Amino acid sequence: MAILLGLDVGTSGTKALAVDETGKVLASATVEYPLLSPKPNWAEQRPSDWKAAAFEALSRLAASPGVNKDDIKGLGLTGQMHGSVFLDASGKVLRNALLWCDQRTAAQCRTIEEKAGGRDKLIEMVSNPAFAGFTAPKILWLRENEPEVYERVKRVLLPKDYIRYELTGEYATDVADASGTLLFDVKNRRWHTELMSLLDLPADMMPRAFEGPEVTGTLSDAAADATGLPRGLPVIAGGGDQAAGGIGTGVVREGVLSAALGTSGVVFGYANEPFTDPKGRVHTFCHSVPGKWHVMGVVLSAGGSLRWFRDALCPEECAAAKQSGRDPYEYITAGAEKAPLGAEGLVFLPYLTGERTPHNDANAKGAFIGLSLRHTHDHLSRAVLEGVAYAMRDGLDIMRGMGMSATQVRASGGGGRSAFWRRIQADVYRAQMVTINVDEGPAFGAALLASVGAGVYGSIEEACDTTIRVVAACEPDAARADAYDKWFNIYQGCYRGLAPEFERAAALL
Repeated sequence: MAILLGLDVGTSGTKALAVDETGKVLASATVEYPLLSPKPNWAEQRPSDWKAAAFEALSRLAASPGVNKDDIKGLGLTGQMHGSVFLDASGKVLRNALLWCDQRTAAQCRTIEEKAGGRDKLIEMVSNPAFAGFTAPKILWLRENEPEVYERVKRVLLPKDYIRYELTGEYATDVADASGTLLFDVKNRRWHTELMSLLDLPADMMPRAFEGPEVTGTLSDAAADATGLPRGLPVIAGGGDQAAGGIGTGVVREGVLSAALGTSGVVFGYANEPFTDPKGRVHTFCHSVPGKWHVMGVVLSAGGSLRWFRDALCPEECAAAKQSGRDPYEYITAGAEKAPLGAEGLVFLPYLTGERTPHNDANAKGAFIGLSLRHTHDHLSRAVLEGVAYAMRDGLDIMRGMGMSATQVRASGGGGRSAFWRRIQADVYRAQMVTINVDEGPAFGAALLASVGAGVYGSIEEACDTTIRVVAACEPDAARADAYDKWFNIYQGCYRGLAPEFERAAALL
């Protein structure tokens, strides 16, 4: 039976996964690395850390007793989007990579919009406005702030594509990940050479873009020897982590969406046509399904808000979890369930690292609003869970307004493991929330893309239908949904009221 590998170059670590053609997970390995923040709002990583982690994780798979190397047919790649790896003409890394969550490029975003002829024109060109986390403004920032480094730049690669280069020696990317650079013609699935010319960027700076299941190269002899994988193993284009995650949750048809709650939160929907929000509040990117697109709303601190809450305000839950061997989030969500819907007037804004959808506001900050003497720790816990769900609904409502249907929402990521949080989401979204039989994230989607690229399956849809199935469903409750509608309106008003103060406070920092 064929074995397919998926490799996910994430923000906290790299995960390698081996699955058979039925979708059964045969082996998994994760290697972590640090995130660097040399200045406030800066986020960087060393590409050498990614390489070491990727080779180590793949080596563990190759050495796993459940993996017969002779049966390995393909390797699919995925990873964090928008990051920038700057290489010289010899392929040497010139500096640390700037990450998706880096917020230093507000001035460069304004420059891009001006050069394009305005925000509306930019959205018309590349289907998205300029966001601080995207790749293009990072390139301009380097040119303006580290000109001696920029002068040596020959290539710019996204994180997973740097690992592709180290595995195969090929400069390549995929159309889904390329969509997040702000330099890609999303509607026509090619680099936007006109915009690159307006920004005075060389056309050959960016790599060739492939459809998700296409073969981009083969494993080099050196990489094969270093990892223990077969020489000449086909390496598939893959996709950015959101597109690959959409494949891994079976979001390959209209009406089915996913709600991924990791560090960030993403509402992800499939589209047969390149729907675009004229206001640019959600992203329209190419999907990893050839010839298709996806629309997504991004919450920068979704699961990250709950993790912050755990680390900063939950010492008792953490101590109890350490003693019992259970997950501290189980204690936190159990406490939240004791508080009533709406947390007795307590609203949480999850803007701990600014926000992308729908506000595109790097100055936005987190807040508890409505605190009173009645409120307990359980109320705080529930407010965090509800606040993140409201933030996700912001994106979902925009997508519905664009004409996209949402008959079913598939839960994924760490937040999807909590039955109580899924119930809150079902009510807030007014949609059926389901869980599926796999929860391996983007790495699983990358492996499915590899299965098509290697010829095991004839299409992405066939691969998903064979390996993915719904195992549980939670229907929305009409009365609770009505109540949440009212609190959601208050939540939206809280941001509107505080946004000017966020901006004033930022000017003082």
